[in-house]
This record gives sequence, C-alpha cells and structure tokens, in this order.
Amino acid sequence: MSLATQDIARLANLARLQLQPDEAQRLLGQINGFFELVEQMRAVDTQGIEPLAHPVAAIQEIALRLRADVVSEANQREANQASAPAVENGLFLVPKVIE
Repeated sequence: MSLATQDIARLANLARLQLQPDEAQRLLGQINGFFELVEQMRAVDTQGIEPLAHPVAAIQEIALRLRADVVSEANQREANQASAPAVENGLFLVPKVIE
C-alpha cells in the first residue's frame, strides 16, 4: 500500500493541518516508508514461533521479578467516600451525563 499526494492532502484536511507542498512531499515519503516497513514485517513467516514475554528473552533467559499480589492497605472506603457528594451502598453516585 502506498499513498499519493492527494491522499496526504485529504488527510491533512481531515486533521485540520495546513501543509506546504514541500512538507506534504516529505510526509508522503515518510508515510510510504512506514508502509514499506510494515509490508516487510508481514512478509516474514512467523508460523509456529512463540511470542516473547520480554524482548531480551530472544537472547537470554529472563527471570521475571513479579511480587505476590497481596493486599497491602486496609479498606478505607468510608474515609475515602466521606467527602463525596453522594454515596449509596458503598458506591459513588454521579450525575447522569448521557441521555
């Protein structure tokens, strides 16, 4: 996929940008370069390759340093909701904003 000058003009119009002709040409080259890179990546056969959990995992074994998911603070719901304008059954009440 590649874009033409008319496509850049349309995109600039939609984005409310005023591009000079040299800026539009430079942007056209950059965007088309990006599309070329995407096509190169799509051409690589990745069938049967496991995704990496970490980018360095392709080079060396990584031990993830994950901590246990435990509660570290006491429940302070009442204290946190004390300044709220409206609370019901432990939930914040907010005004309806969508009709």
